[in-house]
Amino acid sequence: MIPSPLGWLGIVRLGLVQTALGAVVVLTTSTLNRVMVVELQLAALLPGLLVALHYAVQITRPRWGYGSDMGGRRTPWIVGGMAVLSLGGFLAALATVWMGTNLAAGIALATLAFVMIGTGVGAAGTSLLVLLAKRVIPERRSAAATIVWVMMLVGFIVTAGLAGHFLDPFSSERLVTVAGAVSACALLIALFAVWGVEDAGTAHAAPAPISQPQNEPSAAKPPFAKALAEIWAEPDARNFTVFIFVSMLAYSAQDLILEPFAGTVFAYTPGESTKLASVQHGGVLIGMVLIGTLATAVGGRWFGSLRGWMVFGCAASAAALLALAIGGHAAPDWPLRASVLLLGFANGAFAVAAIGSMMALAGAGREKREGVRMGLWGAAQAIAFGLGGFLGAASVDLMRFLTGDALTAYSTVFACEAFLFLAAAYFALGLGQSRASRGLNAAPRVLAIGENMLPAGARDR
Repeated sequence: MIPSPLGWLGIVRLGLVQTALGAVVVLTTSTLNRVMVVELQLAALLPGLLVALHYAVQITRPRWGYGSDMGGRRTPWIVGGMAVLSLGGFLAALATVWMGTNLAAGIALATLAFVMIGTGVGAAGTSLLVLLAKRVIPERRSAAATIVWVMMLVGFIVTAGLAGHFLDPFSSERLVTVAGAVSACALLIALFAVWGVEDAGTAHAAPAPISQPQNEPSAAKPPFAKALAEIWAEPDARNFTVFIFVSMLAYSAQDLILEPFAGTVFAYTPGESTKLASVQHGGVLIGMVLIGTLATAVGGRWFGSLRGWMVFGCAASAAALLALAIGGHAAPDWPLRASVLLLGFANGAFAVAAIGSMMALAGAGREKREGVRMGLWGAAQAIAFGLGGFLGAASVDLMRFLTGDALTAYSTVFACEAFLFLAAAYFALGLGQSRASRGLNAAPRVLAIGENMLPAGARDR
């Protein structure tokens, strides 16, 4: 059976999975973090290690992708991953409450819960992106990436707002109730989002040639290690993995140091630095929506090139970081908010192009390995995110110890992040050179088939 491409409504429906995923994640990584540190008076290191654990577990993403490749269906992995994630989110809240009476037992349960959270995010998130990659035509991938990312942000925003409302006045019982409600709603939303999508709109495929081998289980279902080695041997997949790791390392390294930089160097108050973070996220949203719209609605050689937007986003991010490094020496007269808005815009442009490129490259190369490819890139992203925040903060502390000057420390780290983004831009330039991945360079021509639009060449599959 050959599935028909997803329309805009189908893309939005699958985007609801990201909304549900984001709802559970934001509750566990922000709300529970605050409760542990403020209400329970525990060391900030504890939630930091738990969040790092949920990133570390996602190194298993290639294995989940492999499982969905071998089964041929993504829906069970999305639903199963969301079920594990939702249960993990609920258990994390229980564990946080338990820490108030039995610290050791609470930490033990929290460890299990965050392992489940990382596992659920990996299984559901990887399979969702693969499903989108297989069902979205190339011309819509940038827009699809924007929709999915924005809907995840919606999950963050809505959950944070509603949970904050219902948690006051705070009590342990309210925390568990809110966490349970969020987890249950997230699972139900995900079930609605994927129900029937993978089975709908199929057409009969042409019969396989008589000469095609019919019984080769070892070839059709190789061991995981062999499947992973095959993907790593593909130049496009390997180079894109390096690009994802380097770019996401640079992307996440400023997460924990931007607000302290504003407070230390520009004398921002806590309220002002929090608003600065809002400016940055607003810039990310503008960049994603604008670039996604240009790539989809305008397209062509210039605006339709995902590789071009990745290079632009990385180069512009490097320029914005260098502006921060230089601007600190002109504090407080430097337009810090404008620099941060530029950084957010550039990050958004790079991010939407990178996600669209994941979709384009997932099917480039050996067939029935889309999940392993997406899992490999997801693992590289998770590891980079886990390392980035830690290395950024640790590097500032180290530089302050060595130089005795906060401004020099922040400027040096921002400059190093800019170098990483320039390195990522260099790696991006080498992507999309093979025939299989030419979709990165420009939106391909399409053929009208009935009421559907399929990429040229899809009829030969």
